[in-house]
Amino acid sequence: MFFNSVEFLLFLPIVFVTYWFFFPKNVSGQNIIILFASYVFYGWWDWRFLSLIIFSTCLDFFLGIKIHSSKFSNKKFYLIISIVCNLGILGFFKYFNFFISSLQKSFLAIGYTFDSWSLSIILPVGISFYTFQTLSYSFDIFNNNLKPTKDFISYSAFVSFFPQLVAGPIERAKNLLPQFLNKRYFHSTNAINGCSLIVYGLFKKVVIADRLAIYVNSVFNDYYSYNSISLTLAVVFFAIQIYCDFSGYSLIARGTAKLFGFELMVNFNRPYFSQSITEFWRRWHISLSTWFRDYLYIPVGGNRISKKRTYINIMLVFVVSGLWHGANWTFIFWGFIHGFFAIVFLMFSNNSKMKNKNRFRKYLNILFVFIIVNFAWIFFRSENITHAFKYVYHILQFDFSYNLVEICAEKGPLNLFISLLSIFLLYLSYLLPKSLIFDKPLKTVIFNVVVLLLILVLGVNGEPEFIYFQF
Repeated sequence: MFFNSVEFLLFLPIVFVTYWFFFPKNVSGQNIIILFASYVFYGWWDWRFLSLIIFSTCLDFFLGIKIHSSKFSNKKFYLIISIVCNLGILGFFKYFNFFISSLQKSFLAIGYTFDSWSLSIILPVGISFYTFQTLSYSFDIFNNNLKPTKDFISYSAFVSFFPQLVAGPIERAKNLLPQFLNKRYFHSTNAINGCSLIVYGLFKKVVIADRLAIYVNSVFNDYYSYNSISLTLAVVFFAIQIYCDFSGYSLIARGTAKLFGFELMVNFNRPYFSQSITEFWRRWHISLSTWFRDYLYIPVGGNRISKKRTYINIMLVFVVSGLWHGANWTFIFWGFIHGFFAIVFLMFSNNSKMKNKNRFRKYLNILFVFIIVNFAWIFFRSENITHAFKYVYHILQFDFSYNLVEICAEKGPLNLFISLLSIFLLYLSYLLPKSLIFDKPLKTVIFNVVVLLLILVLGVNGEPEFIYFQF
């Protein structure tokens, strides 16, 4: 079930009315409704994979209790069980065939062949997200940052909470779990503001991301037929597309959660205005970047040891982050690019001359980071590593044989005009309050009506899947 589907349009009001009408002050009843609705939401895609969520839920619920009540040596043992089981399941479904294929190609390169085999494995939607969410619960208990709950229903609802189940944000238990344990009351203001976030998220997805995808998909699928301008434009469009697609999902998730009295973390903060790669990752997919910071970067030493070790740790985090996104060398290389330039920026930031930044330097840094991020997106978007390098090669041919007018005519002038108009509207939206909460309800209602009209007029028909569903 997708947020931009007819099914969800019917599903959400039913859950909302049941939740507040029948259990207005009953936390246990509300949590049961949330849990049941979440399983229906996820099972709508493939009910068979509900067993994975239930298994992960039960595993870390009981291991959390064991970790908390055991001596230090046993704490480690139970934590290792949690890590091995969760990452084992994730590794099998997401990376098994990738590693087998890579191993076969490696042996073939040195002249050896062997019969490899693979399985018809379906990647469960959202497995990377809820796996990391349950793992953080075990880590926080082990580090004495959280006490385990004995309320199984509340914990199950926390793990499977449908607004952020399949594409985040990856919530920490210490932030979200207490909200399931405490009483929640209906507030019209929360409901109105939640609707504003949902509507604006749909605008980002249906109007901007899906509209840009028409051009992006056409160019990337047939890149050798286009000149340098078209290829570069497609990369920039993809940068905006994936941002609007994923940040749109996060806004819908936050808005939906608000309808039920929950607050989810902000997952994006204007990432393309960053002045360094490190700052970009403080603004992009914040829930994932902070997860890797707290549970990988800091535990392996962070920046507390030596400069050399700091650089190694940075590269490790970014390569693993790339691998997290998918079983493809393109994602690993994408992570490597970000890691490399993060180290470069860190090296130059230690230079005192770089600290005296004027406004021109600021804008120059923003442009430089945007170019780097766009270059990396080529590898992220490409089907394979060969495709990515060929795409870069065709850009570097500097073929300007036809102009933007011809590109418009080829791709449809109306579609390209709407795409550019949508990008302009996106920029104007930055002038709005960050929370989309206005000082008067009337302003909020007017905002929602205007955006809904834009969705109806400019939106792309159909129900394209959110990009991050594949991760």
